[in-house]
Amino acid sequence: MTRPLRYDEIDAALTIINQAALAYKGVIPPDCWQEPYMPEAELRAEIADGVDFWGCEAEARLVAVMGRQDLQDVTLIRHAYVDPGVQRRGLGAGLLAHLLNAIPGPVLVGTWAAAWWAIRFYQKHGFQLVSPDEKDRLLRTYWTISPRQVETSVVLADPKWFAADLAR
Repeated sequence: MTRPLRYDEIDAALTIINQAALAYKGVIPPDCWQEPYMPEAELRAEIADGVDFWGCEAEARLVAVMGRQDLQDVTLIRHAYVDPGVQRRGLGAGLLAHLLNAIPGPVLVGTWAAAWWAIRFYQKHGFQLVSPDEKDRLLRTYWTISPRQVETSVVLADPKWFAADLAR
């Protein structure tokens, strides 16, 4: 079942995020890794900044989280994580489909360039990598991340982004 994340589920969401993010350890640049990967204060700041988190519940417990952030002319998919114990069962795909179904305009996703599994997941769901120059511009425009993270990340866009880009 896909539903908005409840305030009392912050701890459960952090557990999922930080367990799933262990896949990045040793893959992303060491200077970009921290433990925990997402501290509670960072998650709460993301919520305060307008990231609307959704959860997927299975077997009466939260097993996946994904955020969406509606900005002026685009929606960002943010912080998509599935409990490692239940990955590869379509839960992330279902959560993404649910969020995308409710987004009328273009959608962007940022992830680590070395996270090939995340890139492949989004490509499987219709997203395409933008050019390196466009990636830098988009990350600086829509995300608040360090220059090092900009350097080591990619951006994927949905077909609506590319259609809107052609119309400009």
